[in-house]
Amino acid sequence: MGFVKVVKNKAYFKRFQVKYRRRLEGRTDYYARKRLIIQEKNKYNTPKYRMIVRFTNKDIICQIAYARIEGDYIICAAYAHELPRYGVKVGLTNYAAAYCTGLLLARRLLKQLKLDEIYQGQTKIDGDEFSNEDVDGQPGAFRCYLDVGLFRTTTGARVFGAMKGAVDGGLDIPHSNKRFPGFDGSEFKADVHKDHIFGKHVSDYMKQLEEEDDDAYKRQFSQFIKNGIKPDTVETMYKKGHAAIRSNPEAKAKVSKEVPKKRWNRSKMASLQRKDRVKQKKAAFLKKIQE
Repeated sequence: MGFVKVVKNKAYFKRFQVKYRRRLEGRTDYYARKRLIIQEKNKYNTPKYRMIVRFTNKDIICQIAYARIEGDYIICAAYAHELPRYGVKVGLTNYAAAYCTGLLLARRLLKQLKLDEIYQGQTKIDGDEFSNEDVDGQPGAFRCYLDVGLFRTTTGARVFGAMKGAVDGGLDIPHSNKRFPGFDGSEFKADVHKDHIFGKHVSDYMKQLEEEDDDAYKRQFSQFIKNGIKPDTVETMYKKGHAAIRSNPEAKAKVSKEVPKKRWNRSKMASLQRKDRVKQKKAAFLKKIQE
């Protein structure tokens, strides 16, 4: 077959449909979103909740949301930048911090809904598979679905750390252990996952780097050194952080900040003020000439 030139004619442009803005920006996977937000017809207007997990360079964002025609409604949120309140002052974007943020979200939401005493979650962290079952005679466990956005769902990815934290915190999120650290394709090793939750992979790397290149260690782990965190105390830091999150998960109230308004131009004057200003200028000029 010979070369065929593709001609975009009038019919092509008349029928052309512009994609959604967030698709053009590469921010939303609408194929996945449709399947996450569409509720079954026999459930009527019951919200279908999603656990949204997003990562930035310096923060982790975890939210519980549901969709409506006018947009998404966020009912609860937790952020990694809140973790210093609970004793986790460094490494705010690693797997262990993602677990802490997910745990904080779960405990905060359940306290908000007054379910925190009924669904305690996994209090003894072992890294193994765990799910929250409904308690007889009580409201059912809060069910939501993991929304990873455009994040790569590889084995050991941090999004699953946040999900595991939320599940251990008392939320009911359908999942399997095939994407947790420790799954090698045939079997799941809970000990490997537990080590990631407590930051052992970080402490091991700290020890290795300290032995190989002390200057690189001081440069890469400068904030750890500044806060007095050594490789042997990383696990203790996370254990204390988990306990602190469970004891008080509520969000800190915002402090109202009074900011004085700055004006960069002259305020508007009345007619009499303008005329008086002209008189003063004339008088000043005449006085200057006489001198």
